Amino acid sequence: MTHTRHSDSLPPTPLAPTPSQTVGPFFGYALPFPGGDQIVPAGHSDTITVHGYVYDGAGAPVPDALLEFWQAGPDGSLTGAPGSLRRDPTTGAVLGRDGLDFTGFGRVPTDADGHYVVRTLPASAPAARPAAAPYLAVCVFARGLLHHLFTRVYFPANETANAADPLLSGLPANRASTLLARPDSPARYRFDVRLQGAADSTHNGPADGAHEETVFLAFQ
Repeated sequence: MTHTRHSDSLPPTPLAPTPSQTVGPFFGYALPFPGGDQIVPAGHSDTITVHGYVYDGAGAPVPDALLEFWQAGPDGSLTGAPGSLRRDPTTGAVLGRDGLDFTGFGRVPTDADGHYVVRTLPASAPAARPAAAPYLAVCVFARGLLHHLFTRVYFPANETANAADPLLSGLPANRASTLLARPDSPARYRFDVRLQGAADSTHNGPADGAHEETVFLAFQ
């Protein structure tokens, strides 16, 4: 917004635009809810764990980011299940998940080390998008971001589907790799979100996108 300053003796003088107010940090108490990291019912035999860190442009972990996850159900449906924000009808207290249903939605904050963990089912391709490979949709909120960011998590086990996916196949290999989770133990995958950055010689290993800014999506 540009303001104009007036004076009795001077003509109006344009002032510099005022900066937008940055987002937060307020996520740690305003938005997380009990069981937000449990997209799948506890004890489900097909549960996978996705975890990782959110890094800023300097490579430092972001301790107060918030990530939301959406995904299709095992049948490709996007309807999910209600009840993520159940409340006690008497006290109004948030009860969180019912522990029985796959909801298709999760919300998890990063901890003091910038780390997050979410437990869910293996990704499924949305039935409405038959050409897409299975993925988790992610929305990232963090201090300093004027707008939340959208990205995706793909999985290396779906190699054939990934090669045909409209998004992955349209990216250079090093950029596409920023959208791939990396298995680090059975049924567990690591996916880091880098808000800025580029691979360079200060990092060990090839420039495979592991230290580059994550690919973010713009929806119109």
